[in-house]
Amino acid sequence: MQHQIHVPFVISQDEDGVWITEAALTPQAFANGSGPTREAAIEDLKEAIEVLAESVGVPEQLVVTVEVD
Repeated sequence: MQHQIHVPFVISQDEDGVWITEAALTPQAFANGSGPTREAAIEDLKEAIEVLAESVGVPEQLVVTVEVD
């Protein structure tokens, strides 16, 4: 069964130029990715999230629409 999940993440570049990504699927389950480019690091993170979701399951989600000035 497919699930579409929304996972906020942070991305940064280390001193060696490698891009690093981090995301929390649940408060206790974290995924990381890395790559030579921003896009590669995000793709690596997506793969890590897929593996993590298979292991810990897909978390419940709440979608809220907010207006931000």
